[in-house]
Amino acid sequence: MGQTAHVSADVWTSVVTVVSALSLAAWLWLLLAQGFFWRTDVRLPARAEPDVWPPVCVVVPARDEAAVLPASLPSLLAQDYPGRAEIFLIDDGSTDGTGDLARDLARRQEGPALTVASPGEPPAGWTGKLWAVRHGIHLARARDPEYLLLTDADIAHAPDSLRQLVAAARTGGFDVVSQMARLRVESPWERLVVPAFVYFFAQLYPFRRIGGERAGGRATRTAAAAGGCVLLRADAAERARIPDAIRHAVIDDVALARAVKGSGGRVWLGLADGVESVRPYPRLHDLWRMVSRSAYAQLRHSPLLLAGTVVGLALVYLVPPAAVVAGAVAGGTAAAVCAAAAWLVMAGTYLPMLRYYGQPLWLAPLLPFTALLYLLMTVDSAVQHYRGRGAAWKGRTYARPGALPDEG
Repeated sequence: MGQTAHVSADVWTSVVTVVSALSLAAWLWLLLAQGFFWRTDVRLPARAEPDVWPPVCVVVPARDEAAVLPASLPSLLAQDYPGRAEIFLIDDGSTDGTGDLARDLARRQEGPALTVASPGEPPAGWTGKLWAVRHGIHLARARDPEYLLLTDADIAHAPDSLRQLVAAARTGGFDVVSQMARLRVESPWERLVVPAFVYFFAQLYPFRRIGGERAGGRATRTAAAAGGCVLLRADAAERARIPDAIRHAVIDDVALARAVKGSGGRVWLGLADGVESVRPYPRLHDLWRMVSRSAYAQLRHSPLLLAGTVVGLALVYLVPPAAVVAGAVAGGTAAAVCAAAAWLVMAGTYLPMLRYYGQPLWLAPLLPFTALLYLLMTVDSAVQHYRGRGAAWKGRTYARPGALPDEG
């Protein structure tokens, strides 16, 4: 009996060692071969001011945004842009006075002309946000803009934001220039979860690969954008049939970037300086809803991709701390060393994002716990999908691509 127990312990130690080694190998690959995703120095590329500033139309889809509009809309009205700029705020069926508030804010502040319009209820096959964006682009085209700035109602822009975006697009020849807005990090849960949200996004879509080129000048295949701040060339939008081609997309920013890149356009995405989200997520419940409402849509509602994601997250993020403990308890030195090394690499790659958000560096070793939360949020997103709730945006739920919105 004792010998059997000893053999079982040896087998268990060997398994833990192998899994720990796989986790370490995965982290070394992520560190060196995943587009240096962990670096935070991808900011607006080199730019020069054009001789003539092109006309720009700003499209802001807004549904029940009265709580955040006073902190965001004035920043658009205060843009220091030398060319012609107009703002189209599309009030998507708000019940909290969003449209009236927007008009009142515009009356109190000089700035670009503001038009408030309503698109009506979205037809089958459209998400509410993209139906609002479509209406805004339709109105904007009558002004013949060279660029469209698609920005969310909770995004505040520095006074030179539009100017810098246009200069970067013109100088670099980009059809899309997008910035990942700096999200709010004030509550304890925001500090724990928000930097990791951007870190995980960059891991999936390394910023350097999005705007980079392969040998021979061909664009890389990686495409993504951040929906809070997307400067889009108007003719590229027509060529890519934006937003009609992505009308059912819940994760519309990534879909937009793929459509533009697929039609031959050039896309750039980086971290923002001077573009910030003013929307608070003070409780874990708020952050949970933000992630779970679209996490399963990111996996294309595939049970196979969900299973792979759960296994991958467990191997990469959960194995290192668990194997450190298991190795220490069972006397598996090799397992503990491999797991500790993987945990160290993980924490090290997270440090730049914590610095970007001005957060204490001791949060880095807690990344496995945050990853566990994201794993549970993703599983919950799938559970909600199969219960018929689906992805959501501002009170509308979408059980499947192309489904008729369900008002909630």
